[in-house]
Amino acid sequence: MFAALLSLLVFSADAMASEPSGCSYQDVLNHLHLTRTNELFSMTRPVKYYKRPTHVSLEVLLYAILNVVEKEQKFVPYVWTVTRWHNEYISWDPQAFCGINNVSIPVGILWKPDLTIEEMAEKDKAPPNLYVTISADGLVEVTNDQVLFSMCRMNIYKFPFDTQRCNLTFKSIIHSAKDLRLQPSNNSSEATEWSRDLMPTQFEWIFLHLNVTAIKASSPDHQDVIVYTISMRRKPILYIINFLLPVLFFLSLDLASFLISDSGGEKLSFKVTVMLAVTVLQLILNEILPSSSNSIPLIAVYCIGIFALMLLSLLETIFVMHLMEKDNHSEDEDGDGISEERNMQTSCDKQHAEVQAWTQGGVFFSMPETPTGLMPAHSGALCQTLEKLSGELGQMERTQTVLLKGKKDKDKKGYWTQVATWVNRIFFIFYLAVVSLFLAILFSKWT
Repeated sequence: MFAALLSLLVFSADAMASEPSGCSYQDVLNHLHLTRTNELFSMTRPVKYYKRPTHVSLEVLLYAILNVVEKEQKFVPYVWTVTRWHNEYISWDPQAFCGINNVSIPVGILWKPDLTIEEMAEKDKAPPNLYVTISADGLVEVTNDQVLFSMCRMNIYKFPFDTQRCNLTFKSIIHSAKDLRLQPSNNSSEATEWSRDLMPTQFEWIFLHLNVTAIKASSPDHQDVIVYTISMRRKPILYIINFLLPVLFFLSLDLASFLISDSGGEKLSFKVTVMLAVTVLQLILNEILPSSSNSIPLIAVYCIGIFALMLLSLLETIFVMHLMEKDNHSEDEDGDGISEERNMQTSCDKQHAEVQAWTQGGVFFSMPETPTGLMPAHSGALCQTLEKLSGELGQMERTQTVLLKGKKDKDKKGYWTQVATWVNRIFFIFYLAVVSLFLAILFSKWT
């Protein structure tokens, strides 16, 4: 075993002795004088003549769409950026260093362009790349993966069937166009295809297109700008199931409530309960949509329109119940009037019977004889008067009975109930037509 170890050490020493000198990365760095203490490369822009601008190429690829917050109008993508520029102080002959074409060095040694994103709302929380790669011809390349918390103005008019476009605007902080020229290294079609290949999966948002726009500075004192526009479409199935369909179901329940009888208070309480359920869904929607928008979203029109239709249906129910209550009140008054008539008639009949009994009793009463016979004469006149009065009362009773019967035929057949029934039928047809037209127009605008 000791002999094997000794032979291995001898072989390694021979291999090291046989390797040519100048074939290590450190030899390249020593040739370039790149050390942490040498600040020549990191302090100033790497040009040998100050009027010569540094050309920086930028490549941005979208790896994932992490989050879109409509309430705060915030867009959180995960992107890969590749920045390349030429350092005029870096060059070597690869043949002199055993074919070494590139070397990785710590990022703090070299000067880097000060690129920023205008839409950034928070500092990037992803750890930066610690190394840069330099090539033999002086090309410097920095690759970073970034989680960007950027602001994006959301167009939520067709929410949840919306398509959003968010911009990432790259430019230098202090360098103008006379010092730094910024240009994209790929076009829109290449950026789109490469981004689709990078994406492992897509969640709520479907990536559509990555548009690259280079805006050259109009004067040397201005700055070059590159705008990356990310187009994406929302997957609406979750909002359809959790929001749109429940509101539509509540509207169907409101339509079905027309089958409930108007005689009791169950229909009214049922409609109020359905309206409260829609109000709860509106509160949930208010937590999703931003408070400020240039136009009213269609989903808000959808909720407000259905709520207004339910309110109109509730008012119609109250009106119909008022008509039916008026009909019931009329029947109660008629019943009280007839009872009073009957009581009066019974009282008159009772008094008439008492008078007739008193008169007839006078005939058979044992009275003292009078020579003129006045008592029988007075008794006959009084009887005739009472019979005449009884006949007139009977005629008045028959006339009033005929009048009451006509009114009873009009009221007791449910006149106001029939009016309420017709109002309910006509309003149901109108309500169904308005609901159908409203939903058809709204869904046509959505889709």
